Amino acid sequence: MFDRPDGGKTAVLVSQDFGEADYAESLQELRQLVISAGMEVKATVEGRRPKPDAKYFIGSGKAEELAQTIKSCEAGIAVFNHDLSPSQQRNLEQLLACRVVDRTGLILDIFALRAQSHEGKLQVELAMLEHLSTRLVKGWTHLERQKGGIGMRGGPGETQLELDRRMLRVRIKALREKLDKLKKTRGLQRRARQRSQVLSVSLVGYTNAGKSTLFNRLTQSGVYAADQLFATLDTTSRKLFIPECGPVVLSDTVGFIKHLPHALVEAFGATLEEAVQADLLLHVVDVASPNRDEQIAQVNLVLNEIGAADVRQVLVLNQVDRLGMEPGLERDEYGRIRTIRVSAKTGAGMDLVKQVMIEHHQAMLKKTAAAQALSPDETALALQIEQ
Repeated sequence: MFDRPDGGKTAVLVSQDFGEADYAESLQELRQLVISAGMEVKATVEGRRPKPDAKYFIGSGKAEELAQTIKSCEAGIAVFNHDLSPSQQRNLEQLLACRVVDRTGLILDIFALRAQSHEGKLQVELAMLEHLSTRLVKGWTHLERQKGGIGMRGGPGETQLELDRRMLRVRIKALREKLDKLKKTRGLQRRARQRSQVLSVSLVGYTNAGKSTLFNRLTQSGVYAADQLFATLDTTSRKLFIPECGPVVLSDTVGFIKHLPHALVEAFGATLEEAVQADLLLHVVDVASPNRDEQIAQVNLVLNEIGAADVRQVLVLNQVDRLGMEPGLERDEYGRIRTIRVSAKTGAGMDLVKQVMIEHHQAMLKKTAAAQALSPDETALALQIEQ
């Protein structure tokens, strides 16, 4: 039995290269995540292995090296650029005598720090509890001490571990029920917008691509925007009036990242639902990033996972000012705008963003008018042809 070590504000990064093509980018992203969590990076321990070690993930020799590094740096946390099993995490904390956090745990902690709205806090708590439920193994602090006696919910002899699991299940169920109610309320609001034919547009993209800056530029809002990962977590919606298409509901959603924990994708399904139910997605990309193609692919992967792959999408290549590029647009073979180049920071190309919304709204009105003029069978056939 042992008590988990306390954390701290200083960290040693741990990363193993298993031959991945994006290893260097992933390590740099981990460093940014740690800084975003408010910690100071003291050192980095790297290694190369064909596969993870069953006991320590990094192998016994590298684990000893890590222990020496932590001791010499007086670091309080070892942050792994990978997901650890409960037993690996426990073994490492026993050996290193410091708190060990894996990539998923780190992202969950950042989300917990940044969530502001009631719904966002509920979603983060749900994701953290579901992650914690996989960490409840014998040997964690008090978890296998026996409990019993009159009035004990678990009955005589039920272990503390079982009681902890029971409490987690009860709380997770309560959180899901609360989030379902909020989802139904949002659904009513969305149906009201759809009946009035108000255009719904969602900004999606990799974290730190400039979505919030673009949102503020278009809506004249004061949504928090910073050069850090996951600066904005809660979906924010504002009305934008464009004379050619009337009111537009513009939503700024949480940014995506490589290896985004599945628990977070599932828990934030309610928030990301704005992307699923949108009429148009503006996929904001940092055009100056050397990894922009991989980031685009990662965002599309998550959009597919949440059921938003079929929503009309336009690429917004942001930060063209950093490359000395001029604002502009490209169209596909059907004449629809496929890509626009803008700078949310300077405001260059904002007219192109509005042009995308105007053209999409006009196409929606034409589609609605055509559907009303067709029979049910003809409408179904037209939809099949369009898809």
